[in-house]
Amino acid sequence: MANMRDVRTGEQPTDVLAEAAQRPFPSFDPTRLQILPNSPSGSWVVVRTPPPWTSGERVLSIRHPGMGAVSLYDGNTLIATTSLEDFGPPLHGHGRLIFNVPASVPASRPLLLKFEGSSAPSGAVTISMDSWPDYLREDGSWMVFAAGSFAVMMTMALMAFCFALMLRDMTFGWYTAYLVCYALIQGLRSGFVFHPLELESLAGMADSLGAAVTALSVSFAALFMLRFARVDEYVPLLRTPVLSFAVVMPLLVILRATGLSVLVGMAQLLLQPLVLLGALLLLVAGALAAARGSRHAWFFLAGWTPLLILTALCGAQQQGMLAGAPWLPDAAIAMGAFEAIVLSIGLSDRALTIRHDRDRARQLADSDPLTGLLNRRAWTEAALEVLDQGLARPVAVLFFDLDHFKALNDRHGHAAGDEALVAVAAALRQELRPSDLVGRYGGEEFVALLQGVERENAMIIATRLCRRVHRLEVHVSTTDMLTVSIGVAMRTPADTMQSLVERADAAMYSAKLAGRNRATCAGHVGPVLVRRSDVR
Repeated sequence: MANMRDVRTGEQPTDVLAEAAQRPFPSFDPTRLQILPNSPSGSWVVVRTPPPWTSGERVLSIRHPGMGAVSLYDGNTLIATTSLEDFGPPLHGHGRLIFNVPASVPASRPLLLKFEGSSAPSGAVTISMDSWPDYLREDGSWMVFAAGSFAVMMTMALMAFCFALMLRDMTFGWYTAYLVCYALIQGLRSGFVFHPLELESLAGMADSLGAAVTALSVSFAALFMLRFARVDEYVPLLRTPVLSFAVVMPLLVILRATGLSVLVGMAQLLLQPLVLLGALLLLVAGALAAARGSRHAWFFLAGWTPLLILTALCGAQQQGMLAGAPWLPDAAIAMGAFEAIVLSIGLSDRALTIRHDRDRARQLADSDPLTGLLNRRAWTEAALEVLDQGLARPVAVLFFDLDHFKALNDRHGHAAGDEALVAVAAALRQELRPSDLVGRYGGEEFVALLQGVERENAMIIATRLCRRVHRLEVHVSTTDMLTVSIGVAMRTPADTMQSLVERADAAMYSAKLAGRNRATCAGHVGPVLVRRSDVR
């Protein structure tokens, strides 16, 4: 059981204990959250340990004490004074304040705590007395939990930052900034940044820094959600309100930084209502975007909604409600890790979507829209990469030109000509290997690059392709079928990409002059071999 009241000017600890013994002041259950009066002079709390009592050293723990200093007295004897921001000699707990109660102090004796007045909001505290083994066991469990949660948040933030640099996408950058701000908020509230992280440079800044990162977290969350859920596309009417919050929240930070009492007071008055309003606006915008088809808005809602609910519950707890749920502040830390994982999965999905869209765009840019083969530019780039690998493997280039294709278009129309081109492209894909580069060079001309193929094999393949095109039975006239003339050129050490194609093109014209529907292989200085396919 514990009792509390405001500190009065000039009174001594023994006076308070005597008063508590004679006329107990308001009592509360120290295992349930209790909001202490935010009195400028501070508050006294008398702590009594119920029987059965144990001897030996004990640990008095105070959870969620706020940023003010707390002193422990045994009568008029000051045992220790400490705070979450204290880096002096006293013991330092993790996520709480602790005092070592000497074995010389009987367990039955009431102890007195003095919570100093603070400009920061008072904490909703719980107080417990434990043996050292019990305290160390509980402290170790909390350390594993908190360190794991913060590690998840920071890992996800680092991954998002790397994606932001690699993809040059500020969606990942805003998410990184938001996650760092949220982790810092929880680190300040729990004291984790002070102990065990020992960030002594932040001592004395918890109140102002906490308000600043709270405002900035909403701003970064708004900027992140605008891009991530594509609000301007799915909910354009809410783009301006969401963007306005992203701009207004940093202005509150600037107002607090001015140091002018009027502006600081205005910023303090507006901060919490605007944070709540902004969080609700993001929730509404995300829900509408999800309902209208934004895939990534569902990821945002899955991470943001539980966190918003938990934040509201913690806010209600600060107003004196939900006293039987002292675990809520720790749940807020765990929920930050959960949100980081969910949104990181969403960001990974976004990255995959972006990559898929880019690959699709590249594929469309590289493909001939009619036949689906590589277009001239893409084929040339791919062929240059093959030639840059050196002369270790033979390379053959086949240049195709459909015979009497103009007559086909004139007689049957361009639609029939397009059907013929599609059929020939399909035949080339079926006859050649997946590793062979096949492209439409322009009009009725096709080109293929074959790796690891000697001259004789290249001619056999070209002859087979002549037969395959002839068997398509595409009528040019009532008596003639569509055929193809093919020029073959083997790469030489002196060849460039341009000269190799030119030699294959010249060999193709030799095939046409020799009667068409055949393959001709170019020598170093011109065509030297002509083969005619068997036509049946």
